[in-house]
Amino acid sequence: MAIDINDKAPDFTLPDQNGEEVSLKDFRGKYVVLYFYPRADTPGCTIEACEFRDSYRKMQNTGAVLLGISPDTPNAQKKFEEKYKLPFTLLGDADKKACNAYDVIKEKTMYGKKVMGVVRTTFIIGPDGKIKHIFPKVKPEGHSEEVLAYLKSVAKGAA
Repeated sequence: MAIDINDKAPDFTLPDQNGEEVSLKDFRGKYVVLYFYPRADTPGCTIEACEFRDSYRKMQNTGAVLLGISPDTPNAQKKFEEKYKLPFTLLGDADKKACNAYDVIKEKTMYGKKVMGVVRTTFIIGPDGKIKHIFPKVKPEGHSEEVLAYLKSVAKGAA
């Protein structure tokens, strides 16, 4: 079931890198940048996470919350966070419930084989809990700047 702009964002409760439960509904009233990535500490995911880390303060200045989700365990997320000093919340979706709810598990080709996996996708969820923007099939390099530009454009609209 594809998710589209103006759809209500599927709610979820997942463990973060510290094993604490985090629910999407906790952030109602704020913009949420929800980015799905295939696997902690792999080359593309590291580039993407480090770019988000480097622009995190600017993102916070827009009032947005940044959440990363991958089908890793909280323990793997913790190692990823510590290794790269990531200042934002990483959520473990080992059973892929959120990944399936957001329809980011797709057929991909890896090393010439077709496999099912998480396609790098970012959702911007508005303060009303609805999807405001979707960045599909994200390229890790430069993605945090695209997200920041979008957040600044909506912040201007709200001002």
